[in-house]
Amino acid sequence: VRLVESGGGLVQAGGSLRLSCEVSESDFSRYGLTWQRQAPGKPREFVASITASGFTQYGDFVKGRFEISRDNAMKMTYLQMNNLQIEDTATYLCGIYGEYGQGTQVTVVS
Repeated sequence: VRLVESGGGLVQAGGSLRLSCEVSESDFSRYGLTWQRQAPGKPREFVASITASGFTQYGDFVKGRFEISRDNAMKMTYLQMNNLQIEDTATYLCGIYGEYGQGTQVTVVS
């Protein structure tokens, strides 16, 4: 499987970004999807997940700021991130059945 994340960048604290992930899985709609993040010197952290039926879960730190979604026709998953904080700075990776892409860098500055 191939996963390609995009949409990262530099944003001021309080700003928003929308991350995208294209997944090359032919049975995409059958699988759950996950976003994780990796900051330097810290363990990889769960951000959000969405099941095949659309049930979502979020890491405790999200606190209503992020929203995960999926488009089965396009084989894409998205992560809408609002009210970004400096501590959200990390590489964000999307995954399917334990496989992850290279990630997209999100940098939040004051």
